[in-house]
Amino acid sequence: MAGAPGGRGDDTMAIATVNPATGETVKTYDEMSDGDVERCLAAAAAAHASYRLTSFEARAGWMRRAASILDEEQDQIAAMMTTEMGKTLAAARQEVAKCAAACRYYATHASGFLTDEAADSRAAGAERAYVKYQPLGPVLAIMPWNFPLWQAMRFAVPALMAGNVGLLKHASNVPQTALFMQDLFARAGFPAGTFQTLLIRSARVEPILRDGRVVAATLTGSGPAGQSVASIAGSEIKKVVLELGGSDPFIVMPSTDLAAAAQVAAFARCINNGQSCIAAKRFIVHDAVYDEFERLFVGQMSARKVGDPMQDGTDVGPLSSEQQRDDVEKLVADAVSKGARVLCGGAAPDGPGFYYPPTVLASITPAMRVYGEEVFGPVATLFRVADIEGAIELANGTEFGLGANAWTSDEGEQDRFARDLAAGMVFINGNVTSYPELPFGGVKNSGHGRELSYHGIREFCNIKTVWVAAPGRS
Repeated sequence: MAGAPGGRGDDTMAIATVNPATGETVKTYDEMSDGDVERCLAAAAAAHASYRLTSFEARAGWMRRAASILDEEQDQIAAMMTTEMGKTLAAARQEVAKCAAACRYYATHASGFLTDEAADSRAAGAERAYVKYQPLGPVLAIMPWNFPLWQAMRFAVPALMAGNVGLLKHASNVPQTALFMQDLFARAGFPAGTFQTLLIRSARVEPILRDGRVVAATLTGSGPAGQSVASIAGSEIKKVVLELGGSDPFIVMPSTDLAAAAQVAAFARCINNGQSCIAAKRFIVHDAVYDEFERLFVGQMSARKVGDPMQDGTDVGPLSSEQQRDDVEKLVADAVSKGARVLCGGAAPDGPGFYYPPTVLASITPAMRVYGEEVFGPVATLFRVADIEGAIELANGTEFGLGANAWTSDEGEQDRFARDLAAGMVFINGNVTSYPELPFGGVKNSGHGRELSYHGIREFCNIKTVWVAAPGRS
């Protein structure tokens, strides 16, 4: 089974922390035995039997304690993530804070999202009828390394607040973050077995997903990983939520503020060192403002400081692994060999670590791999279009449909983009971001189902109809 974004599995990878800034192996971990996994599955099933009966008030109290731990230990947690996968320390701190905010959001709102809903009992011929939202049971979460805390937490928090229990199979290069999450929920007071980390490789996921005690799964990762999990779950008639890859368009129209658009464009392409599924990757610019936007955008990308992610002032740290950097290098080399123009960047620096500079490529054609593949690194592709129709056609001309950006002050154009862009999320005049208050997910090969908001917490619930007639009625 394939692993994290980029399409590679982790079956041949050791479960280890390898500092991508230096290439040094910091710590290795033994993989769980079959007996260890069986004990976890048994504990999850036993925990769910009683945990599902706990009150929202009790769960909210534990979840608020988890948020407090995240706040209190933000610096240590951030440093751990930066050491494991290379995001800047500032970005890691923001990720921890975002997770704490999600804990508090669901602690406050989960009971309202899942309260019983009255139905029209007259039409149903009942004395009363209503809908209940009940937890399904143990859910397997298969998560990637790029936002190692947030992506796992945006599953865990609503799942636990709904009364489900979680089993986390995290990426093999972020074992410390994976184990921290199990420890976090235990320290916060959640009952034993409510959330457990499985230190296993991808080859061992299938029998766990087929186990009758696991009722559903969620995966954030590559298309091949999603196909594998969906196929296995489908054969077992189990619910899945899939958040897969993205090659988000960033459309720039003449009516917008070009300087603001260029600034956000560079931020989006370099966030998390260019390793974000929902970050803008394809920059589609109206001919009337193309030249000026190119100048502004290249200036912004060139100004990003590449360096030690632990140091203040660093904008772009290393990619997560040597393989990840090699993949980006090959995509750029393929494009250049077929006529792409390198406007900045384009070559990895000498020295230790898995660094790659912010890069802008122009003159892109369908013959190049970057035209159709997701580039998981700080590499932007620029396109020139004649009008809004050309922009929408190019934006939608991909297998992906996760997020989309459009920059325009024209209300008619805003409505067109909101209606016609084939994506799970359309952000106009702002960066695509995940918020606890808004549903998150994609269409086409970017997956199905939703995380976050009330939509996300209901994904792993039994939406149960209850119909009650008057006593003695035939």
